[in-house]
Amino acid sequence: MAQNPSYKPYKHAAGGWGAAAATAKVLMQESVITKGSKALLSMNQPGGFKCPSCAFPDPDCKKTLEFCENGAKALAHEATKFRVTREFFEQHSVTELMEQSDFWLEKQGRLTEPMRYDAATDRYVPVSWDEAFALIGKHLRELDSPHQAEFYTSGRTPNEAAFLYAVMIRQFGTNNFPDCSNMCHEPTSRGLPASIGIGKGTVVLEDFEHTEALFVIGQNTGTNSPRMMTNLVEASKRGVPIITINPMPERALIKFAEPQDIIQMATFGSTKISSEFVHVKIGGDLAILKGMMKIVFERDDAEGGIIDWDFVNTHTDGIDALRADVEPLEWEAIEHHSGISREQIERLANVYISSNATMICYGMGLTQHQQGSKLLQQVSNLLLLKGNYGKPGAGISPIRGHSNVQGDRTVGIDEKPTEEYLDSLAKAFDFEPPREHGHHTVESVAAMMKGEARVFIGMGGNFVRAIPDTEASYKAMASLDLTVNISTKLNRGHLVHGKDSLILPVVSRSEQIFTAKGEQFVTIEDSMSNVTASKGVLAPASDTLMPETEIVCRMAMAALPDSTTPWADYIDDYGLIRDKIAEVYPALYRDFNEKIKDPHGFHLYNGPRERVWKTPNGKANFLVLPGLEVNDPVDDAEMLRLSTIRSHDQFNTTIYSNNDRYRGVYNDRMVVFMNIDDIKERGLTPGEKISLKTISSDAVDREVTELTVLEYAMPRGSIAGYYPELNPLLPLDYYDRTSGTPAAKSIPVKITRAA
Repeated sequence: MAQNPSYKPYKHAAGGWGAAAATAKVLMQESVITKGSKALLSMNQPGGFKCPSCAFPDPDCKKTLEFCENGAKALAHEATKFRVTREFFEQHSVTELMEQSDFWLEKQGRLTEPMRYDAATDRYVPVSWDEAFALIGKHLRELDSPHQAEFYTSGRTPNEAAFLYAVMIRQFGTNNFPDCSNMCHEPTSRGLPASIGIGKGTVVLEDFEHTEALFVIGQNTGTNSPRMMTNLVEASKRGVPIITINPMPERALIKFAEPQDIIQMATFGSTKISSEFVHVKIGGDLAILKGMMKIVFERDDAEGGIIDWDFVNTHTDGIDALRADVEPLEWEAIEHHSGISREQIERLANVYISSNATMICYGMGLTQHQQGSKLLQQVSNLLLLKGNYGKPGAGISPIRGHSNVQGDRTVGIDEKPTEEYLDSLAKAFDFEPPREHGHHTVESVAAMMKGEARVFIGMGGNFVRAIPDTEASYKAMASLDLTVNISTKLNRGHLVHGKDSLILPVVSRSEQIFTAKGEQFVTIEDSMSNVTASKGVLAPASDTLMPETEIVCRMAMAALPDSTTPWADYIDDYGLIRDKIAEVYPALYRDFNEKIKDPHGFHLYNGPRERVWKTPNGKANFLVLPGLEVNDPVDDAEMLRLSTIRSHDQFNTTIYSNNDRYRGVYNDRMVVFMNIDDIKERGLTPGEKISLKTISSDAVDREVTELTVLEYAMPRGSIAGYYPELNPLLPLDYYDRTSGTPAAKSIPVKITRAA
């Protein structure tokens, strides 16, 4: 039964008893108190399995409990007692299921057997695994070109399955690899290599112990990477200044109570996290970064000794171009674009200048803009000025929100593969891989819209719900000849389908994998380049589930009957796959099977940590982004910048409940967070229903109606609302040209009253 929405500010510290209660509640709701509690003891532990949600690394020191509230939710929903069986699909047509909410679909439970869409009844019906693979093989072999197929990968896919998936697809003849990273941290992968020679972060957990200043920009740590809060708490207790830059004052970055701190839990205490909160306008981070760099240059000119000239002269190139870009900037323009006063930016610059070891952590608040890749290069510029690479406590740290999204990229899920990788792949597997670049996510949807794509295979995730331009994207997916979704739970992607459609249920991260060669484990790369083993501890939810690796191998055997790759051997022995990974990536994965025996795994080589720059000129590069705009300016006085966000009870498109505890929203997701002055200026009142319309040059009418206005501490001109409900407002063409990442954090919209 639907409950009435309510809105009440959350005044307690994040974490603490609220997190403990939420964990207990979700275990009860999914009826897995005993089973789930036992599994939680193995999550993120040596010999256990990696959390299926965030990609934050595990500490070197073993804790009895190494999980967060959202990790517990992910596990509970994965280990749930509820099942989606053939009887469920007999009772519900696809048309009926489309009327249900994402939350309702998630609550139905685990998928149990392969299903095929039957158009005559508008229902999914059982299909054998052999029949399913035969259908996939038939469709792929009948394509006029391999480029008519799109192969999606979710970050939950382990290294072994992702590596073979990449081999299979390239043997098929295409580099069409739309990937979940395209929609979040692809600017990291595409923007940073030109700057520092690698598309990853450069820090490890130990750096938190040595840093002298921490900047957290565009990241809601308490919801998206809660285990990082432990490191922030410890840094705060050491007196390290923690600067938070964000349009929304997120609760966990104000004060946090550690659920594993007995004293804090007993006394209802908490730790102040941010030493300063910077209430930046959406898109205003570029102006702040340039304002800080302007001050660094001016102070160095006046006092000397501010810029690390030994580092700059030895390791970098391009500082004169950067100086020429930032020094002429007027403070009036910097303040206007950032929404921040010169005085506050000077305080931030003083913190940075006073620190001999600075870390900058960031999330999608920086990446999901029209020039997100170049914006990250400005973050790197700031760090380079004081030599904040290759020394303890310093570096850049993208906080990726999806487990193994970074690992998938490392082992070959890349629509723009390097020649070095392709040459190595050709030698290891004795075939000539395609050399032309393939499609990223936006390009794959555009190909569907133009009728150039005919088959979609999704390795996990909920592609159709995550992508922009919902109405047009739904039509594009429905036009395909075949859609295949390899999933654990029912989601919208199964309901927006091609003429033929398959649901293939997969073994989850927390479940055991047994083959003819015995029990197998997989490997995961976290956001700090550590590779560790992951071995499930629970029995699979159904006897008819199949591991990702076997699904990939059997698809390959069906689609590539002439392949000489020993796919059947890889089904049974994952060690053979790791040997091949080591063969293709000798610099990173040499002796893979031996090194992974270490309970704590191993760290992949990271050049900037040793001040080695794998750039064309062998230097770290200062790169210029002219001006102060990171998104296209909009000439409309009514324009507001909309950022789509996730609730605290959400993981990507997976909705755990309709609540958002820390923002004080209950039983509702159709809301808009607004500054009170923006509300009054438009003649509105909190609680009123409105519509949002996209301001776009393509003449397409994009609108979401029946949204409730909520007063919130937003900067003037900036608003926020939930993803994926507001995806219909994001045009497909509104994305970063360097990375292909949709600009979901800065959609130009205007408000109309609900009809």
